[in-house]
Amino acid sequence: MTPDPAGPGNHTSGNAPGAGTYRDAWGIPHLRADSADQLARLQGLNAATDRSWQIELERWRSEGRTAEMLGADGVPWDRFSRQCRLDDTARRCFEALDADTQRWCTSFVAGINQALEAGVRGGPEFDESGTAPARWNPWTPLGVFLVQHILFSTFPNKLFRAHVARTLGPDAVALFSIEAPVFSGSNAWAAHGSTTADGAPLIAGDPHRLLELPGVYQQIHLSCPEFDAVGFAFPGVPGLPHFGHTGHTAWAITNAMADYQDLFEEELRRSEDGGIQAYGPRGWESAVAGVETILVRGGNPEAVEVIETARGPVIAGGLDGGALSLRMPARVEGRLGFDALLPLLRSRRVADVETALQRWVEPVNSVLAADTEGTVRHFLAGLVPQRNQENRRVPVPAASTEHAWDGSYVQLPRTGVECFAVSANDREAGGGDSVGMEFAPAHRARRIHELLEDPDAAPLTVDAMQAIHSDTLLGSLPAFRALLESLDAGVLPPAAARLRSRILEWDGHMSADSADAGAFATWRSALVSRIARHPALEPLAGAHGYAPLFGPWLSVASRVGFAVETLLLGGTELGIDPAVEAAAALAEASAGSEQNWGERHTLLAVHELPGRLAAGVPTAALSGDTGCVLSTESLPGVEDRSFRGPVARYVWDLADRANSRWVVPFGAAGNPESPHFSDQLPLWAAGDLVPVITDWDLLVKDASLATEPPSGRTP
Repeated sequence: MTPDPAGPGNHTSGNAPGAGTYRDAWGIPHLRADSADQLARLQGLNAATDRSWQIELERWRSEGRTAEMLGADGVPWDRFSRQCRLDDTARRCFEALDADTQRWCTSFVAGINQALEAGVRGGPEFDESGTAPARWNPWTPLGVFLVQHILFSTFPNKLFRAHVARTLGPDAVALFSIEAPVFSGSNAWAAHGSTTADGAPLIAGDPHRLLELPGVYQQIHLSCPEFDAVGFAFPGVPGLPHFGHTGHTAWAITNAMADYQDLFEEELRRSEDGGIQAYGPRGWESAVAGVETILVRGGNPEAVEVIETARGPVIAGGLDGGALSLRMPARVEGRLGFDALLPLLRSRRVADVETALQRWVEPVNSVLAADTEGTVRHFLAGLVPQRNQENRRVPVPAASTEHAWDGSYVQLPRTGVECFAVSANDREAGGGDSVGMEFAPAHRARRIHELLEDPDAAPLTVDAMQAIHSDTLLGSLPAFRALLESLDAGVLPPAAARLRSRILEWDGHMSADSADAGAFATWRSALVSRIARHPALEPLAGAHGYAPLFGPWLSVASRVGFAVETLLLGGTELGIDPAVEAAAALAEASAGSEQNWGERHTLLAVHELPGRLAAGVPTAALSGDTGCVLSTESLPGVEDRSFRGPVARYVWDLADRANSRWVVPFGAAGNPESPHFSDQLPLWAAGDLVPVITDWDLLVKDASLATEPPSGRTP
């Protein structure tokens, strides 16, 4: 019998399964192999069959080849990818991996290439787009991971702050904080065993990202004699980087909102020998430069000059001016953090999780971890450079010694948890000013604490942890309520006065079936639109000089929607009278037709499905909103539909892993023709989760996957 690496009560039936791919009722893959390397190969094989189109699209992005495959719309991303040197950074980081991790990653890629050789990497997306997958390089998984996270940090926000400073003045920058411009985020919370019904820790949470179809996270079960883990994988990346349960340990992450990437204002010139020089702290210095060609399907090739100074790759501007270089730890150190992935899977105590994640580089994560011995810890993982605080605010001069990196990094906080811990991209959980500049508003974290500490919920159970996911109380409501209370109802038109009273009497829950929530959203959108159009902000609508890729970070209406709470408090500094705009928005909103919130707030899946396949993208009415624990984000004044939100939900039970639960927005399969392409959507929209199955007797072997990894040897 194969040894069971999971703890008592956490694993399976007594019969050890043979190697191969198994499925539960939701089509979720459960993989079993005879070694960690063979399991990695099987995971690669599974990714190449279950998510073939998705992982190949990410591969094209990492190599800057989407325009070559799909046409001119891909040029802005490809230009950035080439300028940022994503593929080269991935190769560097792969070459620096320890031998054990490098072999493991190579095995994963061998599984992907095995699927290609066996002819099982096709699919309707390739047929529809007239494209085909190709062999992966050993470093491609690291490139896929970089694609998912290169824009995950705060450097694009520095572009917006620089634009505000140029157009409205430096003092106006702070008026666009919300506390932070949140374009990514998550919730995670942990309960110590002293607060739970079973006396063992519970961990739960939900990462918030673009609601991509297929989903960015894949539910998966990875089992071999060394470990038996369930969790969420990035398709195209081995292991379980962010959320997992080994039967002994469980971990979850949120974005720490740390600032670890810098932009430097570069002065460039062409030297006499035809090369390129950059002006640094010690004068003119040579830069690495070359020209790459972006092939464009159906169009002419485009040349892109790739320049890298001593600070980093130039991602904006060039010899003609406006050059900005990007400095980030992964490229500086030649490490990404993949050395942590195998030790995470092998972890048996929280101390093992902490030790593993000491190798993590970026993105910087806020980690909650627990084990079956009852230990619960909260800590940050990654590298945050120690440097001038101004670096965190805006692009800084490349020639300035005051703004250079000195090679040291911030000591990140680590704490034990004796009751509850909550991490929701907030300042308290993220390490404060020593780590970042701005964080998410405290709304979500505060509300989760309230729900955990509710006496009626004690002692906590898996059901109680699951229910927190679906809480719809709007955290930002007090700011709007205060504004409405400041208005003199007697001078408002009758319909506007009635709308004001209705919103003030509303319970504040953004429920899909709530007409009051719909009325509030109508007024809020009108208010945001009016502020965004205010003459005081008109200069922001002018040309900013940055690539279209950064448009979402530079949209005036979006920024006003995110920062509306701050602008309501400080807008008078720019000549904006919030009371005047609120009253006018009430009159405007009261004249419109009424809808429940769920009629306006529907799922807007972000997809790259070609041709006819795009017509079948599913949708659903959603509860929640930005500022709710159920953070189905919208952009007031721009878009009430939700294109960013919980891309997974989970509850990890350390008493018995079989009590754990999970769900994704769509399904386990990436193929639109599969019955498991979007079969979890109704559950996800309703706040339901499905059981985590680890009993092999309840699984069915996948006979359609005929190409199993060869036994007993590595590639």
